[in-house]
Amino acid sequence: MSSQEEILSDGRFSRITRDPRFWEMPEKERKVKIDKRFRAMFHDKKFKLKYTVDKRGRPVNYTSTENLRKFYALSESDSDLSESDSKEHTEKKKKKKKGKPKGQADS
Repeated sequence: MSSQEEILSDGRFSRITRDPRFWEMPEKERKVKIDKRFRAMFHDKKFKLKYTVDKRGRPVNYTSTENLRKFYALSESDSDLSESDSKEHTEKKKKKKKGKPKGQADS
């Protein structure tokens, strides 16, 4: 099997290095930018699936959340809220909802 250098030195394939169609896409452009309305999909249990086997039956050890992080990124204006901050934000909301039972009144 030929190495990558031998293929690129071949005259038939030399234009691949100069042609922008064959350049690797930068990481920043590769991911789809989403805004803060959809940031819950990174940590919400509704979006998380645990795979045990891939489409060919081989065992895998990852979740769908990892795939979401691979293809999506928060937009630049919303990236200041990190993953840990967003988890704390949702936990605070849950605590506020649990506050007081409906049957008790303030005195």
